[in-house]
Amino acid sequence: MAKHRKILNTAFYAEKLKCMVPAMHKSCEDMMNKWEILICNKNKSCELDVHPYFEDLTSDVISRTAFGSSYQEGMKIFQLQKELAELTRQAFQSVYIPGWRFLPTRRNRRMKGIDNELKDTLRKIVNKRDRSMNLGETQEDLLGILLKSIMKEIQQNGSKFGMTTDEVIEECKVFYFAGQETSSNLLVWTMVLLSVHQNWQTRAREEVQQVFHNNNPDFEGLNRLKIVTMILNEVLRLYPPAPYFLRKANQETKLGKMNIPPEVILMIPTIFIHHNEELWGVDVKEFKPDRFSQGIAKATKDKLCFLPFSWGPRICIGNNFAMMEIKIALAMILRRFEFELSPSYTHAPTYVVTLQPQCGAHLILKKL
Repeated sequence: MAKHRKILNTAFYAEKLKCMVPAMHKSCEDMMNKWEILICNKNKSCELDVHPYFEDLTSDVISRTAFGSSYQEGMKIFQLQKELAELTRQAFQSVYIPGWRFLPTRRNRRMKGIDNELKDTLRKIVNKRDRSMNLGETQEDLLGILLKSIMKEIQQNGSKFGMTTDEVIEECKVFYFAGQETSSNLLVWTMVLLSVHQNWQTRAREEVQQVFHNNNPDFEGLNRLKIVTMILNEVLRLYPPAPYFLRKANQETKLGKMNIPPEVILMIPTIFIHHNEELWGVDVKEFKPDRFSQGIAKATKDKLCFLPFSWGPRICIGNNFAMMEIKIALAMILRRFEFELSPSYTHAPTYVVTLQPQCGAHLILKKL
């Protein structure tokens, strides 16, 4: 795991992320053009469920930034991953049977078939890119950076410090799952909360206009979006993408006054920590981005109680990528649209792998 993180880290350095901004612009522009067509057809405003649009947006971003010239194959991976995720949700929602994954049911056979097709598709992309690199061709997408980093690591330290093709394939699958669904859900909850709290929507829009004027969001400007950052941190507190995460003790570990034996699995309930009144105050259930006005350390009183991307050496490696993507999307949306909750919106957060809206996110969009 440590070997993999060392190699993967290079793909998420600031200078690498900066190169991905134009691809994010393109994906956001495509989505908003669809919205504008709908609004024109509906006379200046329209109601739509933004959830599936954000799912398509974040998959489009991953396809462009992870696979570059293999964009079409990347979108095929998204469709397969989406079907696999839906089958997984159905399995979670059915009666639990120990070892259910190994039962020869129709659903399990389909899930196994999709997983094999995913691996085959990714293997073709990786092998094709390997051949291109051997010919001296390079691409600055996530896959290209990853393969270049592996090659450098092998040259410096030997083959045992690299990654096999199967390991690269698994990491590519993680790109999609971790980078697509969690980001789309964060965008959904942000839009919902800004629809309810119109004053914060206005403040965020004014800040975006002040920082970027009429230009597309740039990498340097994203760091100056203080109000937007406060809003996103508060959304992550109220609706963390992963409501809990697991950690296993590989050896006997002392945790405070407790001794944790080897192989014990600990569950860290992020959503309960984020909603703990003793840690956050009596207004813990309220949407108050101001609590982050002086940064995370001040908001948490220097306690380890804000964990949207986990923490420590196992913190989500793509957290900066995700925040950059969300800020770009939100800035571009705020500049072109006003939005409010539709009367048909039903607030029903549900946890199935990630925290998402069970009944969609129906908003009314108005063109500015």
